Amino acid sequence: MKKIFAVLVVCMLSACASDNAQQTSDVEDHSYGSEGEGARGGAGSGGFGMNPLQDPNNILSRRSVYFDFDSYAVKGEYRELVLAHAAYLRDNPNAQVLLQGNTDERGSREYNLALGQRRANSVKDVLLLSGARDQQVEAVSLGEEKPRALGNDESAWSENRRTDILYQGEY
Repeated sequence: MKKIFAVLVVCMLSACASDNAQQTSDVEDHSYGSEGEGARGGAGSGGFGMNPLQDPNNILSRRSVYFDFDSYAVKGEYRELVLAHAAYLRDNPNAQVLLQGNTDERGSREYNLALGQRRANSVKDVLLLSGARDQQVEAVSLGEEKPRALGNDESAWSENRRTDILYQGEY
């Protein structure tokens, strides 16, 4: 059953990656472990002694995966971001992350807590399928309790529909 689920998730991610034509500035082409500037110095070093998690030129410094309204599907535009974090976790077995699923303010408290958990679990599933270990990843829901943007319009709501990736020492 787990293998079937894993295959379905990978197929969904592949389909999302090819369907999504709109790119955002949240994801740049600084793949972890590639020949790009963010990978100088090898796995986990971030180049010249800088922590890749703190290097603004490294994709690992990007920590939020945004979702469509009432959805918990990881969009294709965040595929490289999540895969980069999975590679970092795979290469750094002592690293741990907390995934915080968030929602906008619409919906009941109970519904938003459940949706936030599904969002965090979706990111966790991709991380685990891509090399992270289960003991490295914890997924929790904050529901609507930790908004990034205040306001009652789509601009604010879209900032709040997210899963944040926090590394040990950041939570």
